Amino acid sequence: MRILVTGGCGYIGSHSIVELIGEGFEVVIIDNQSNSKKEVVQNISKVTNHSISEYHNIDLRDINALRLAIGDTQFSCVIHFAALKSIPESFNNALEYYDNNICGTINLLRVMKEKSIENIIFSSSASIYGGDNVSPYKESYSLKANNPYAQTKIYIEKIISDTVNSGNIKKAINLRYFNPVGAHSSGLLGENPLNVPTNIMPVICRVASKQQSKLKIFGGDYNTPDGTGVRDYIHIQDLALGHVCALKKVLSDNNFLGVENVNLGTGVGYSVLDLIHTFEKVNSVTVPYEISNKREGDIAVAFADPSHAFKFLSWRSKQNLEDMCRDVWRWNNTK
Repeated sequence: MRILVTGGCGYIGSHSIVELIGEGFEVVIIDNQSNSKKEVVQNISKVTNHSISEYHNIDLRDINALRLAIGDTQFSCVIHFAALKSIPESFNNALEYYDNNICGTINLLRVMKEKSIENIIFSSSASIYGGDNVSPYKESYSLKANNPYAQTKIYIEKIISDTVNSGNIKKAINLRYFNPVGAHSSGLLGENPLNVPTNIMPVICRVASKQQSKLKIFGGDYNTPDGTGVRDYIHIQDLALGHVCALKKVLSDNNFLGVENVNLGTGVGYSVLDLIHTFEKVNSVTVPYEISNKREGDIAVAFADPSHAFKFLSWRSKQNLEDMCRDVWRWNNTK
């Protein structure tokens, strides 16, 4: 079966493609290279010993280029990763985030309708739960965006839902990620953004490798055991396998129609200091840090209730925090 993957050169997209190929799916990649490198396609091939049949360097906002890329190819499903994703950056570039994330998705859905592609798996985010809910977060919780990035995810989920209700799409799964970290165990794939990293693990690696003097921790007086924010860190390969489970659900379960929202997380919260100390212990390195002011839009505690993912997708995370820290350091030292 042929699967269209948007944003396939990105961190989550590339790892998911590895798992999809391992399950025998044929993958076509669309990516505009705005925050990724084309060499990722070659690394996917190295990891899987399988060449990518098609790669299209286009922006989803160019609807004619999108139409040409899809052509008359029959796709069983679209997995939609393509998006700008930095919360801090979204405050300063709100219009660009709305344009890229929402307009790009609308174009994708429009072309899916034209080409009779009936299934979509969407890369959503736990950031849509806002700060008013109490962890562990359940899919039934109310949604509230504390930043423009999260707001785009809420709007897109709604747009997808309305598209399903209108009959243009039959099945949609919104996968609400918590905090993906780590790298592929081969050391050939990991998080390697073109722009200055804002996610915590790439910054930890920069500090540990002495490319940066210290890690800035945003907030040290939260109501948590050590004062730093608590998050649900999930190994990138576990997250990638969640997409395989979602795809199999879409393609094999004839009783499932409509839209389903699913958390992908471990259900365990670790503080920023827990993450730093585990990284130091596992890799025998030092990560100097300093406590800074809280960032706008950040909350104290956020971790998942992953029970629905197990019931609906037969998925659960398997790797622990030590695995995440070990694999990302291996990637950092081989990239």
